[in-house]
Amino acid sequence: MSLRTLGAKAAAALDEELMSSGAFSIDQLMELAGLSVSQAMYTLSPPSKSPRVLVACGPGNNGGDGLVAARHLHHFGYKPSVYFPKQSKNELYARLRKQLEQLKVPFTEDFAGEVGRSDFVIDAIFGFSFSGEVREPFPAVIRALAESKVPVLAVDAPSSWNIEEGLPGDGPGKGYNPDALISLTAPKPLVKWFKGRHFVGGRFVSGEIAEKYGFDIPPYKGSDQVVEVPLGGEKL
Repeated sequence: MSLRTLGAKAAAALDEELMSSGAFSIDQLMELAGLSVSQAMYTLSPPSKSPRVLVACGPGNNGGDGLVAARHLHHFGYKPSVYFPKQSKNELYARLRKQLEQLKVPFTEDFAGEVGRSDFVIDAIFGFSFSGEVREPFPAVIRALAESKVPVLAVDAPSSWNIEEGLPGDGPGKGYNPDALISLTAPKPLVKWFKGRHFVGGRFVSGEIAEKYGFDIPPYKGSDQVVEVPLGGEKL
């Protein structure tokens, strides 16, 4: 299987089109993304093996995907906890948090301590739109992810990575290469530097849209929302 990658500008333009002429709402896109993340987690390690999953959420859409994933993980039988230190003022994030609180999913402010009590971590801090400096409190969080022996699943991009150029040469993300990555809709160019298990998720885009933006829809099976793509299975 060989898939074309989707650059940052094209990914942003695709999102805009999906929410305009595509008639998708941001809620729908987050729901579909979060469901894909939770299915990738289940494929990696079911709740019988890794029940305690810590979901680290940033303030943007990537964090929203993580909040949705935490809800699905609860229903899948996991015991998720959520680190969400910089909640957006957008009411969508307040609703996603409320849904988790109603399920008694705990929120933590002690990231390092919670990592030590977890079997797996989901990195939903920064996605394809990240650029510039990593700001507090996330430098210490990303360093902890890089140094931890607890396996990590990154959502769309390992946090602090450059979408086009991959792993940073210095800063908190230096040496950070998580165990698994789920690319949403299509792989991004950074997969060239990624070393772990790679999934693609987001089963809702038409073939016409995929061709317009120059990426491929992977061969999803049955009701699956994710496909595992072997390393080197992307056209850069």
